[in-house]
Amino acid sequence: MLASSINDCYIVYRRSTEVSMLDQRTSTIADTDAEQIARVAKALSHPARVRIIEFLLSRPGCIGGDIVDEVGLAQSTVSEHLRILKASGLVVGTIERPRICYSLDPSALGPLHILIGQIEARGPDSAEAPCCYTPTGCIPKDVTQ
Repeated sequence: MLASSINDCYIVYRRSTEVSMLDQRTSTIADTDAEQIARVAKALSHPARVRIIEFLLSRPGCIGGDIVDEVGLAQSTVSEHLRILKASGLVVGTIERPRICYSLDPSALGPLHILIGQIEARGPDSAEAPCCYTPTGCIPKDVTQ
């Protein structure tokens, strides 16, 4: 990639730095799990989708029209939210002509559950760490403050 301005140089540098940082990672999460976590996080990032999930918890196997009535949004808007929830794997739609029954699939939460467990197990130790970790190594905190 050829840079044509200072701003482009920064973008090229930043992208190459991000790529090299990804190559040096020490992640225990597989790429496919990371992608699944991101899909679930995106699906949970809108209040209407959270309300849809909450409704599905109270009424497993409900019809799309019931969700529209409960959430109070237009049918097309609810359909788009359900599409995102289905893409994440959190919601499954079963066709029962002429309706679609929606239910939750908790297995989609597996990778996120593992990540949250790792975060909880680690605890709030970053404030007590002697240094800040960077791609080039550990920098003592007194230098970075």
